[in-house]
Amino acid sequence: MKARKILIFLACVMALLAVVALIVPEGGIKIAGLELRYPTMRSVLQSVRERQRSINTVNNESPEMAALRDSVNYYTSLVDSSDMRFWLPSEDYFDAFWQAAETAQQEGRTLRILHYGDSQIEMDHITSHLRRYMQGNFGGGGPGMLPVNITTPNPNIHLGSAGELTHLASFGDSNAVRSNGNYGPMMQCFRLDGTLALSLHTSNHKNIDDAVKRFNRLTLVYNNLGGKMTATATDSHTASEKGISSATWQTDSTDRIKLRISGNVDLYAMMLDCGSGIAVDNIPMRGCSGQQFTLVNEDKLTAAYKQMDIGLIILQFGGNSVPYIKDTDAVVTYCHSLGRQIDHVHRCCPDAKILFVGPSDMGRRSGGQFKTYPMLPLLVDSLTATALEHGAAYWSIYHAMGGENSMSDWVAQGYAGKDYIHFSQRGADLMGDRLAEAFANSHTLYTLRQRLAKGGGE
Repeated sequence: MKARKILIFLACVMALLAVVALIVPEGGIKIAGLELRYPTMRSVLQSVRERQRSINTVNNESPEMAALRDSVNYYTSLVDSSDMRFWLPSEDYFDAFWQAAETAQQEGRTLRILHYGDSQIEMDHITSHLRRYMQGNFGGGGPGMLPVNITTPNPNIHLGSAGELTHLASFGDSNAVRSNGNYGPMMQCFRLDGTLALSLHTSNHKNIDDAVKRFNRLTLVYNNLGGKMTATATDSHTASEKGISSATWQTDSTDRIKLRISGNVDLYAMMLDCGSGIAVDNIPMRGCSGQQFTLVNEDKLTAAYKQMDIGLIILQFGGNSVPYIKDTDAVVTYCHSLGRQIDHVHRCCPDAKILFVGPSDMGRRSGGQFKTYPMLPLLVDSLTATALEHGAAYWSIYHAMGGENSMSDWVAQGYAGKDYIHFSQRGADLMGDRLAEAFANSHTLYTLRQRLAKGGGE
């Protein structure tokens, strides 16, 4: 059929439909007991006018609002679709965290970000760059959370101690005592039955951020096992009741402090903070696969978390399991276990947002070349789905570094070691910057969305 005839046919059909719309009354007609309705010409024209008004509203918005809407769309694409994107359970998942971060200083809060991870975050790797962004924008300072005995190197603090301690840990050191779930928020603690003297001072190394070098508050989180417990810094704190509690000492801005503790007590953590704002705690767990959280007693971990003001918990795991995952069943089993870990942390700290950071690309020799472990791409996709199913966000180091076989490029550029697994210092710095940039994009989008909801106002 020729185009001219098709056009005439369509015009006739539309004319016929218009005639029917004019003839059929607004309430419809009844034929043989059936009620037939047809849109009236008035309703059709009203619908057209409403759509036109909607279009005009968008087209007639101010240049400022149009620019704001364009900015929202741009940052939405960065947060939702770039290599450094977040996968989120909902668009507003981080909104409550950003609101708390923006008001922490004026409310006198120290809002904590707990960054758990395997050996990739040792020596404050990655965490330090996230801390720099957070404290640079929302205030805060100090080295953050520390164990009372340094079991892995920490570049931010020098710690001297005198006293007998028993190491309780859910991971790592084979000499550590395995406890009945009494490990605390660092997944390890130190048991004291006697007296312990601690001397702490922050590092003055040129590569350490100035905000980390001073503190004006020391907090000790502990579990009193019975009897009198005494802790002395600027003054003395005593406790006789069993259970989990904390003691806090305020100081002038300083870079050193001494602490003396006596009693029968499990020492969970110390926190050295400066002012109000954001504290970002580096908690490395060497050799961990991320399956240790359910080993901590839920009631004890809940009580310990309540001694802090936690806004975000980051779980960075998966790399240690990659070489041992050989098939789809192993992927399913591992992801199921990690789903349980996320649920456990959620129950213990229900007000905190959780971000799971998945493994990097990792290579093994195949056919004379280093190629991505065969199950790694599936594992990354499965971990993403698991995090979302359990109400957590996901950020992919694998995608942020370039995806499949990208580790070879990172090794060639000096960003990763010859084991094709671990980042070099330069690589860790770069990945820390990329994680910080992802958060910066997320916060910018949050701010723009808030302004858009208010009609463009500040």
